Amino acid sequence: MDYSGNLFVIAAPSGAGKSSLVNALLANDAHLQLSISHTTRPPRGQEQNGREYFFVSDAVFDAMVQAEAFMEWAYVHHNRYGTSKQAIEERLSQGADIILEIDYQGALQTKKLFANAATIFILPPSWNELRARLERRGEDSSQVIETRLENAAHEMAQVHQFDFVTINASFDEALFDLQSIVHSQRLKYQAQRRTNTRIFEALRLL
Repeated sequence: MDYSGNLFVIAAPSGAGKSSLVNALLANDAHLQLSISHTTRPPRGQEQNGREYFFVSDAVFDAMVQAEAFMEWAYVHHNRYGTSKQAIEERLSQGADIILEIDYQGALQTKKLFANAATIFILPPSWNELRARLERRGEDSSQVIETRLENAAHEMAQVHQFDFVTINASFDEALFDLQSIVHSQRLKYQAQRRTNTRIFEALRLL
């Protein structure tokens, strides 16, 4: 379907700065909305149910899988994450621009369902910086950090499958990149025709 809104799918290895960049992007663009995923992992720090994620049990997640409620779901670091297809479709149909902040598996699955989605991958500037960021978070043991780095190698090997890539060496520059991608998507022919229907009709272009 040709939805009224735009879908932006952002993936990155753990520690690349994805969440901070997405939060800044949302703060600077009132028309963007964050999609909230379901996960079986427990909350971290100050995370709240219904804000960062919907935190559910394995049984509830299993029931949603059986009901085909997810447009994508995947195992990530021994936990499961899923995105409600109905929730995304409803918000896109209402004209909202949605950001999906998910892992690369979910991003590629989403692209198959929403061909017009813009997929974006965020890379760290180096392996040393990625390790340093994971260590500075102070959330994981050294063993977990090593696992995350191993997973990062596999995740980053998929970068060629994404539409856009930004390198988060400078936070401000990476944020500018993301804002530019959002703006460019809104200027595409199909998006302009959707959002400026009256002008297109007045100019006899429809």
